[in-house]
Amino acid sequence: MNYEDFIAEYLKKGLLQKQKPERRAIKASMERSQKDLQTARFNLPIDEGIAFTVAYLAMLRAARAYMLSKGFRPSDGYQHKTVIEFIEYLLGDRGKQLVLRFDRMRRKRNIFTYETGSPISKTEAESALKTATEFIELINKLLRAEDPQFNLDI
Repeated sequence: MNYEDFIAEYLKKGLLQKQKPERRAIKASMERSQKDLQTARFNLPIDEGIAFTVAYLAMLRAARAYMLSKGFRPSDGYQHKTVIEFIEYLLGDRGKQLVLRFDRMRRKRNIFTYETGSPISKTEAESALKTATEFIELINKLLRAEDPQFNLDI
């Protein structure tokens, strides 16, 4: 499926909405993803589950920023899943492993958040931080490549 067909299908299903890309909003979302990543690192020694959850949130914010740069935002319902599917489509093979880990983190975060008795280990939280860092660096690199005036020091 080509990009136009992908977008048309997701618009038709009501999973995406068009949104005017605004550099300020994109930068704010990327900056917030950095703050979330820092917060996750600080929380790792205290609470692995929160560190994992905030690392996931950092990735979600960066993915939404990239989505916005393309002129879209997720709409009702399956917002997190839609963001991941959109990013998976855009990144293709270059981000395949990161997106797979992102989606696993989404499912694990959901279980941790909404079901009791599902702890997250320190190893899982450390891995989430590593994945989030790689992902955010990739999104930042892509944003810079597409808009040389975009400047966010990571």
